[in-house]
Amino acid sequence: MPAITADTLTLPRVTAPSPSDTERPVRSITTGPRGYEGEGFPVVRAFAGVSAADLDPFVHMDQMGEVEYEPGEPRGTDWHPHRGFETVTYMIDGRFAHQDSHGGGGLITDGATQWMTAGSGILHIETPPAELVESGGLFHGVQLWVNLPRHNKFAAPRYQAIEGGEVKLLSSDDGGALVRVIAGDVDGHQGPGVTHTPITLAHTTIQPGARLDIPWHRDFNALVYVLSGRGTVGPARQPIRQGQLAVLGTGDRISVEADAGQDSHRPALEILLLGGKPIREPVVQYGPFVMNTKAELIQALEDYQAGKFGTVPPNALMPHRI
Repeated sequence: MPAITADTLTLPRVTAPSPSDTERPVRSITTGPRGYEGEGFPVVRAFAGVSAADLDPFVHMDQMGEVEYEPGEPRGTDWHPHRGFETVTYMIDGRFAHQDSHGGGGLITDGATQWMTAGSGILHIETPPAELVESGGLFHGVQLWVNLPRHNKFAAPRYQAIEGGEVKLLSSDDGGALVRVIAGDVDGHQGPGVTHTPITLAHTTIQPGARLDIPWHRDFNALVYVLSGRGTVGPARQPIRQGQLAVLGTGDRISVEADAGQDSHRPALEILLLGGKPIREPVVQYGPFVMNTKAELIQALEDYQAGKFGTVPPNALMPHRI
């Protein structure tokens, strides 16, 4: 880990702080519990125990893996519906195949991102390709759910395939951290993801002993999730480690520092930086539906049962079994 790397000395560097800039303080640090999703692949529930108001505009996030599968063990999901939000699947290591009822699909692998706007309703499947099921191998990624505001809940479904080489690469001002901007912008540098809701999503590798001090939109919330390694976050340098989420307060910048000593199999601190402009609308969720009212949830379920989310295409992708 990770799949996409670069020489930080050759990349644009984020702007160093000005005397008037303030660092965002840590409001809370939570540890995500482990569980299973879909047909039984292991996940860390990254947002568990965090209030919806602190997460807004995000709804849910799972860290999938990191796991080294034996042959026959890889698992994914079968066909299932979504309405009212966007799903973002980012593969750090390994491969996931995707197909949906509106013609989207492809292989998500090694630093690529699938950005699917469920909007008015869609059916899709995400499953390891047959060759990975047969051989086993490393599997590690993230799935994030981004809420849609009321006026976009019924937007037409949309699929974006963002290859790893398309992300915007930046360096910290000291060259010790690599920043991959997937969506939104960091310090004026725009990522390739097109979003309905204004957000920023970036994956950062911070070398042992290095520090990332990065500008962040003041009107966005700010979340730091540790994929791997150990370090500190915020102006008080509060400890944070793998599987933990920091919710930050207001300010101009996010600061994260990697411990000088990391585990031998985890040589750097790997984090996700997430933030967005809060929607501040009611959120009512039932499984794969994220709406504003209970009546809209009931309607979503009825529409799904009536086949209004589309149909599973002929010769559709299906979970592979040995």
